[in-house]
Amino acid sequence: MCRRALVSGRVQGVGYRDFARRAARGLGVNGHALNLADGRVEVLACGAPQAMEALLGRLREGPRWSQVSGVEVQPAECGAQGFATG
Repeated sequence: MCRRALVSGRVQGVGYRDFARRAARGLGVNGHALNLADGRVEVLACGAPQAMEALLGRLREGPRWSQVSGVEVQPAECGAQGFATG
């Protein structure tokens, strides 16, 4: 299962991408987290359905210093190995 999550709120400059990477790796999910020019973070993730649901829940919470106001989830295709931040 692959999903693209667009996370909005205070999610840049607060360690959100590293948070997403740690959460994904802990769940065995592959993909990436990238800052977007509009202030959102894009998380592209692929993994088992149960792991993906857990990751999406964590993305909605975010790290301590973030303030997530929304997570827009879309189906996606991903051939990533590991999890990268950029």
